[in-house]
Amino acid sequence: MFDYDLVVAYRIYPGISKIPPVFSEDKLKLSEICLKSFKESLGNLNVKLIVLMDNCPSSYQLLFEKYFAKENLDIISLNGIGNLATFNLQIKLLMEQNYSNNVYFAEDDYFYLSNQFKEMIDYMDQYHDVEFVSPYDHLDYYHHPLHQHSNQTRTTNDRKWKTVNSSCLTFLTTKNILKEVENILETYAKGNYDSSMWLAITKYQTNPLNMFKSPEMRKIIFSVWRNSWRQILWGKRFKLWIPQPSMATHMENNYIAPGVKWKEIMAREAVKIDPKWTSEDFNFIESP
Repeated sequence: MFDYDLVVAYRIYPGISKIPPVFSEDKLKLSEICLKSFKESLGNLNVKLIVLMDNCPSSYQLLFEKYFAKENLDIISLNGIGNLATFNLQIKLLMEQNYSNNVYFAEDDYFYLSNQFKEMIDYMDQYHDVEFVSPYDHLDYYHHPLHQHSNQTRTTNDRKWKTVNSSCLTFLTTKNILKEVENILETYAKGNYDSSMWLAITKYQTNPLNMFKSPEMRKIIFSVWRNSWRQILWGKRFKLWIPQPSMATHMENNYIAPGVKWKEIMAREAVKIDPKWTSEDFNFIESP
């Protein structure tokens, strides 16, 4: 029997790769506001957290120990192995662990709403066609040509769920499903695009004619076929679902998830992290 409701592999490094709406020049504070929101989003779930600290100083370990009990933490210190290698390590660790069948891939720059994870897990448990769940309603779903396709939708309580063809690298699945797609996920560490990796899993937009829609689509579709042609032709199609409204947002200023009062929520939380922080420190672009 598994001892935990969920096991998370959480990747963190001390650099800032995007332009976040808060703490844009202080990764430790940015990491804390995200980690605090993540902890609160877990609610009362019993969670095992495996932390992949890539070239992080000791202050980052203290941050995790501030919010999680040590007995629920496995901290792995890495010597700057980078994004591709840490994602590959996430796959390996979540495949090998026996803490829970529910597994979550986490990146360090997501801000979460409180008490969301139980709803995600319940949704995955309730329906047989929910193999992957991302908490993030990405702005690209509304206008990017890659995402202009038919979707399956479903409503549960006050939440609408929608199938999408791809997401980022923060998502929920099960250990059993992970075994089925391990080889596809590993293509990312070999240089595949994350969107191309997902297209091979969801089998959306893989028609080679889609390469003529835009130069970006050409690269994405070509990479799908180059890395996963067997999966496209003969593999199983899996469904990736996202919630509307969003349960979390990537802390990338140009891609804040729509439909949530993030600015108000983040301002309230930022002051808890740094009492000297004011609304003038916001670097925030409102989503349409």
